[in-house]
Amino acid sequence: MSLTPKENNLPLTKFESMLKTNSVYFFDSIEFEEIIHFYIDSGKISLAKKAIVLGLKQHPNSILLKLLRAELMIFDGEFDKAASLLKDLQAIEPTNEEIYVQQASIFSKKDKHQQAIDALKIALLYTDDEADILAMIGMEYLFLDNFDEARLNFAKCLKVDFDDYSSLYNVIYCFDMQSQHAEAIEYLNEYIDKDPYSEVAWHQLGRQYFILENYTEALRAFDYAVLIDEFFVGAYLEKAKTLEQLKEYNEAIENYKITIDLDDPTSFVYLRIGECYEKLNRSSLAIQYYKKAVHEDPLLDKAWLAIAEISIVNKNYYKALFYINKAIEIDEKNSLYWRKYAEINLKLSFFEEAVRAFQNCILLQDFDIAIWVGLSDVLCYLGDYKDALINLQKASKVFKDFAELEYRLSGIYFKISNFSKGKEHLINALIIDFEYHNEIKDLFPEVYKMQEVLDIINDFKNTSF
Repeated sequence: MSLTPKENNLPLTKFESMLKTNSVYFFDSIEFEEIIHFYIDSGKISLAKKAIVLGLKQHPNSILLKLLRAELMIFDGEFDKAASLLKDLQAIEPTNEEIYVQQASIFSKKDKHQQAIDALKIALLYTDDEADILAMIGMEYLFLDNFDEARLNFAKCLKVDFDDYSSLYNVIYCFDMQSQHAEAIEYLNEYIDKDPYSEVAWHQLGRQYFILENYTEALRAFDYAVLIDEFFVGAYLEKAKTLEQLKEYNEAIENYKITIDLDDPTSFVYLRIGECYEKLNRSSLAIQYYKKAVHEDPLLDKAWLAIAEISIVNKNYYKALFYINKAIEIDEKNSLYWRKYAEINLKLSFFEEAVRAFQNCILLQDFDIAIWVGLSDVLCYLGDYKDALINLQKASKVFKDFAELEYRLSGIYFKISNFSKGKEHLINALIIDFEYHNEIKDLFPEVYKMQEVLDIINDFKNTSF
């Protein structure tokens, strides 16, 4: 039995007294083992090492103390020394499972996972605790991305200890990693047949149905999970997410709020409640919960974005600008935030800022044609035809034969009196999409009124129809 700090334990008190007074007291090997375990568990490694040194002086042949010494060597990264010591111990006591477990630990830390598995299989021959060793083997197979073997070993753990939920989670994790969700459902249903009151199994079953977008069955599974354990926060969360998918937003909110009653509130839950209220067109309540989310986690950029978007809908553009700036401060590499920043600044007629936003989108590899078009339109509005032209030329290398670009190139070329280029791009644009020609009228009304331009459009119309 390990020592605890609250216990008035004579061996521990006597040992610490010995260290303070430099006296030498005798302890049996079991007492030393308990003292060492206490210090390791408490993170007092230097004291654990002192206890091992003193313990081995009094009990130089103690296998247990030598195993603890090897464990601390492994902790310190002294793998060769630990391996040598373990080899000596193996010669003395070849049926001691702990020797092979520690050898496996060395192999694992050296990324020699198959050798770790081989060592653990030997430990399995001598252990009284099969489940622990099988779980270790399963973890080593996970390191090798061998999910079939990992799952088989975790499943064996459950045969030894049916209530080993850690192994159950790992079995399902293996199914998840192989996208074998139907197989996971079959396994969980078999497990539930044996233990219909396992809230964990019902919860995991719901997750699998959710992944497969079978929300009705997912909801049924989560209902069972919370019926069995009314304090199961994770199941209420998943149930709420499922209700969202079923567009049952009021019920989803109720379940999210239950999690707040059962546990400390989280920014994620506040965010989800806000989104539900937004879908119910209750924007004031949505903002209230989004603000709770950012109060809980000021770095939750999604919530700042959500408040900005509602502010845009409500035409509170200055507020929207404040909130989108908060999101950008948190993640300036997010192109979506810069798009929204551009949109808001255009509403406020802050055209230079809109240009900066569009340029940042392009720097972030957001090559949506709307970005290029938006940037060129703002530059043209500002009279910066040179930069608008350069921007459109770059865009036309990515988007070939797009009327949106060709009409704009034509308009700019006519605007700067390069009539041959203007005519060339106008004809290209008309060939691609004649119906879109009013774009030039909207963007470049003075160009549209030019007789040469009207003649080209009319000639094309007459020859095409």
